[in-house]
Amino acid sequence: MLKKSFMVAAVACVAILLLPQAAFAADDITTLRQELQRLRDSYEQRITALEQRLAQAERQATAAVVVAAKAETIAAVPPQSAPTGANAFNPNISLILSGLYGNLSRNPAAYQITGFPLPNDPLADVRPRRGFSLGETELGISANVDQLFYGAMNFSIHPDNTVSTEEAFVQTTTLPAGLTLKAGRYFSGIGYFNEQHAHTWDFVDAPLAYQAFLGGQFNNDGVQMRWVAATDTFLEIGAEVGRGAHYPGSGRNKNGSGASAIFAHAGGDVGMSHSWRGGLSLLATAPQDRQWNDIGTVGTTVSNSFTGSSKLWIADGVWKWAPMGNAHITHFKLQGEYLRRIENGNLVFNDALPGSYAATQSGWYLQGIYQFAPYWRVGLRSDRLATGAVDYGANNANLLRPGYAPARNALMLDYNPSEFSRIRLQFAQDKSLQGVTDNQVFLQYQMSLGAHGAHKF
Repeated sequence: MLKKSFMVAAVACVAILLLPQAAFAADDITTLRQELQRLRDSYEQRITALEQRLAQAERQATAAVVVAAKAETIAAVPPQSAPTGANAFNPNISLILSGLYGNLSRNPAAYQITGFPLPNDPLADVRPRRGFSLGETELGISANVDQLFYGAMNFSIHPDNTVSTEEAFVQTTTLPAGLTLKAGRYFSGIGYFNEQHAHTWDFVDAPLAYQAFLGGQFNNDGVQMRWVAATDTFLEIGAEVGRGAHYPGSGRNKNGSGASAIFAHAGGDVGMSHSWRGGLSLLATAPQDRQWNDIGTVGTTVSNSFTGSSKLWIADGVWKWAPMGNAHITHFKLQGEYLRRIENGNLVFNDALPGSYAATQSGWYLQGIYQFAPYWRVGLRSDRLATGAVDYGANNANLLRPGYAPARNALMLDYNPSEFSRIRLQFAQDKSLQGVTDNQVFLQYQMSLGAHGAHKF
């Protein structure tokens, strides 16, 4: 009994001695748990803050890409404010130097497109030549006139030493509601390719359809109005009236306009890496005595003239891809247009025999340009024309109506060490003339000096 009481007392003593340490240990655990919770809360707050900053940065980056894409899609608009500073009224001057070496199996002086005779060969001054030649060299001058107007002029020096004025216009800068008015000489806003200057082309020459239906490109002396909608999706509508002296029109000695055009373009982004633009255009001209030489059914050269109406429809589309919107390292562009022309009127055969004339003809091109590494691009273009339905009326027995479909394929490789220089190698097989294949090799350089405005999408 005494032994049992002693044991109980010993256990009680040990419990009394260990109780403070147990209490201390419990308090310490509680403190550690509280400290851990505070650390956890603090890190969660920091992580949340970092996540919010990251989300904000991503939104800003996305907005920047969208703004940049829209800025590229919409035509480069001159500065909106009045010039300031010592050099405020000194114009920007740019010079595009271009040279070309051509090796062609067919004499370019005898160039023809079967079923698409051109008046006075409007391509003679720009068509690539054999051997060494000066390419189309461009001199540009532009500046703000004041707080309301902007002006620009572009001269082209051609391989045959002739000089032409491609553009010379004034343009408003402060009209409300997205409106812009342009007056003077300018490249028409129809289609996609038509407004591009030669040094921005992806190939040495213009698409075959543009050569056949527009003599290369259509510029006009007149007035143009554009409206750009204030929407997230790019939407542009434009209209033009002008002299219409360039093919498919002709010179006119009368009041009023000889050409009119309407066009609409839309575009936007698909995610971060894709963008697009599509359009529909109509060019209407009223040629008077538009002359051209052709081959008659007896095999002799004859001179014809056409007076009537010419309407050209153009559907265009462009798709661009660049990883996360960064086109510096790699990107791809798919571009194509379909052209359809309808002409009706009167034709005088060989300057002697009058008759009616009606023709519906079409053509298209499709090209892809891939930048596979910094500074290096490769491109492929395919061109096709359809002579369609041609009715010479009373002169059907005098003029040929070939069913041939002109075609051309071109492959190019170019090196662009900077945005100011380019060296290009191009191979092409041209079957524009029935029964003849022209194998072509071109080596081209293009160099840009001085201040040059931004290019369109």
